Amino acid sequence: MATELKPEQLKRSCDPELFDFETTEECEPLQGIIGQQRAVKALELGLGIHDFRYNIYVAGSSGTGKTSTVKGFLERASASGQPPSDWCYVHNFDRPYCPIYLELPAGMGCRLQADMGRLVKVLERALPDAFNSSEYQQRRQAIARRINERRDQLFNELAQQAQEAGFTLQRTEIGIKTVPLHQGQAMSEEQFLALGEHQRQALERKQQELQSQITEAIRQVGLLEEERATQIGQLDEEVATFVLTPRVVRLEETYHDCPRVLSFLKAAQADILKNLGDFLPESAGANGASADSAPPSAPPGNPDPLRKYQVNVIVDNSQSQGAPVVVLENATYPNLFGKLERRLQYGVMTSDFTLIRTGALHRANGGYLVLNAENLLKYWTSWESLKIAIRSRLIQLEDPGQMMGYPGGEGLQPEPIPLDVKVILIGNHDIYLTLQAYDEEFHKLFNVKCDFDDRMDWQEEHIKQFGGFIRARCQERRGLKPFHKSGVARVAEYASALTEDQRKLSARFSDIMTVVREASYWAEQAGAQYVLSEQVEQAIEEKIYRHNMIEERIQEMIARGDILVDVEGAVVGQVNGLYVVSWGDFTFGHPARITANVFTGKDGLVNIEREAELSGKIHTKGLLILKGWLGEHFAWDKPLSLSASLTFEQSYSQVDGDSASSTELYALISALSGTPLKQGIAVTGSVNQKGQIQPIGGGNEKIEGFFAVCKAKGLTGEQGVMIPQQNIGNLALKREVIEAVRRGEFHIWAVRTIDEGIELLTGESAGQRLEEGRFEQGTIYERVDQHLRQLRQNLDETHGEEDEE
Repeated sequence: MATELKPEQLKRSCDPELFDFETTEECEPLQGIIGQQRAVKALELGLGIHDFRYNIYVAGSSGTGKTSTVKGFLERASASGQPPSDWCYVHNFDRPYCPIYLELPAGMGCRLQADMGRLVKVLERALPDAFNSSEYQQRRQAIARRINERRDQLFNELAQQAQEAGFTLQRTEIGIKTVPLHQGQAMSEEQFLALGEHQRQALERKQQELQSQITEAIRQVGLLEEERATQIGQLDEEVATFVLTPRVVRLEETYHDCPRVLSFLKAAQADILKNLGDFLPESAGANGASADSAPPSAPPGNPDPLRKYQVNVIVDNSQSQGAPVVVLENATYPNLFGKLERRLQYGVMTSDFTLIRTGALHRANGGYLVLNAENLLKYWTSWESLKIAIRSRLIQLEDPGQMMGYPGGEGLQPEPIPLDVKVILIGNHDIYLTLQAYDEEFHKLFNVKCDFDDRMDWQEEHIKQFGGFIRARCQERRGLKPFHKSGVARVAEYASALTEDQRKLSARFSDIMTVVREASYWAEQAGAQYVLSEQVEQAIEEKIYRHNMIEERIQEMIARGDILVDVEGAVVGQVNGLYVVSWGDFTFGHPARITANVFTGKDGLVNIEREAELSGKIHTKGLLILKGWLGEHFAWDKPLSLSASLTFEQSYSQVDGDSASSTELYALISALSGTPLKQGIAVTGSVNQKGQIQPIGGGNEKIEGFFAVCKAKGLTGEQGVMIPQQNIGNLALKREVIEAVRRGEFHIWAVRTIDEGIELLTGESAGQRLEEGRFEQGTIYERVDQHLRQLRQNLDETHGEEDEE
């Protein structure tokens, strides 16, 4: 027998007296999230295992607080950690196109940057001063004097030898020329030609011998010049070392715990000594060369030659408290891995280590990186490179164009930085399943799945936490009013209504916060100090009103009679079914007339929607189940021979789902038995082949939709909705509907079987099968059985007449 539900069964209520506060001002702000114990345990495991394979995928529906929960959890976890290292890039003096990284304790990166900047500035002043000092000039002049004396001695000896051989030496732009002497004077060319052949040959032999001596002398002079340059270079190095070494030593003492910094300082010192001219004014090049003989230290427009001694701090953790937590919303390759900027020089794009820019992986190194999975997978280079970085534990900065196969010129190849990071991907279940199925590396690198449920159990512990939750949101968002305990109780009821399960609460806190914010607004409009249950109810109703224009138009069409729906009387083969319409982010229900016609034939059950290609697969399955039920009940002793048509009247769009299968069966039974069905009762529920009613979805929307139609046409006290027994726990009806039930103007019945349902719709007994196979006399099923026998007999007679003809 159908069970009529009491008003108390139509909605799960929360008693405001459950709370131990009057307003949320008395509550402690909730730290964390309500429920989600499974997710919290998974996070604890993933963060507790320090292994590059134990990265975390956070799965869950939108609005369940995944991101905020993860961020809050990570911030608490990171607070106990040590600030990670600073990371810098510096010039590689051996391979200029391959900058090297430096790792320093937190805060030391900027200090090294400042120290190197001061060192260069000091050297720009101290080195010229040292080279302009009187002591340096004296020692330099002494070297020049000694070399010059030895050179002069060489030339004097050479001149003496030439004179003894009868020649004089003349210096030209291209070397030294020997000229014969005649009576102590240089012989002219005419005089030389006037000599006899024998004399000329003798002079030429002496000239050749003298030329070899000249060559040797010139070689000796070259060696002297090399010796001069060497001695001056040694002097320059000695002076520069005297200036540079104490300052570098102080730096080495400061960074003695950083081996890579010490190596850099050593290489920088050696390079400075090789390129002293870069620190001297252009009027005096290296080794004291004049401006006329030495090139400028850097051509106009060229990079500063002293830039190579700078330090590019890409990650500064001097202000960090604990391990870093980096949340990256747009995971493009440059945002994730950094980028190499370029500058235009002489029409060519160039780059150096100072143009290396940081990415999220650098900033999160030593801590946690949170990424949106859907966004990340839009950029396949980012996803593939991230997997490589996690697996190799190195941050390799590359040119994205070359990664995609585009040709590129020679560019920087920064040394990869060691990576120690925990990556947390946040996404939905579909992305997780897709990665599991099609990315063989995913499960190796993301061993922890953190599953956020969109619902939680209705427990007193969870209910009481709503006060702290609202209190925390009031602190975070300016303008939110505190809630009275009645308002908190109504929010809890709304959270249950979102799940359509009286035993559950919604964990979609974004939806809950929408009502909290709007209730605060309505309380402010009313001039209330606190948000009461009335303002929460108003917020819910106003939210529905903003979205239900289409629902109201359909109800107007039903009220005017444009859409045919009867809510009074009884009709054979006709019943009010209920279905749900999803309109964007709004869902509503309304009735639809379902009719059945039965006639002689052997076409069986004809689904008009299917014939018109308007029936979905599940709806078609529901119709086939009806055949199974009819066969079991009425085809034990005879073939089931009939033609019957079933349809949703005035339905012009796709129909799917099996929630109307029991409704269609009621219409068919009514048509077969000739028993009228009460039009004031709408029906929802699926049925199996055994006649058991099965639960459906959208029960609240269906009931409220039919109630609105009945209210518009006039409540008679006989109207109501019949639902599956299993759906009682899913009810969360509007206050208006509950009050109508309380007054006896509307009814909700729950049924378990088709027999219970047909008895409620007709007011007659369905009938039990007797031992001989027939049904109790005067019952609905007995009339159905008789009608089927008659249809079979008519069909046999028709076939007999056709055979005689």
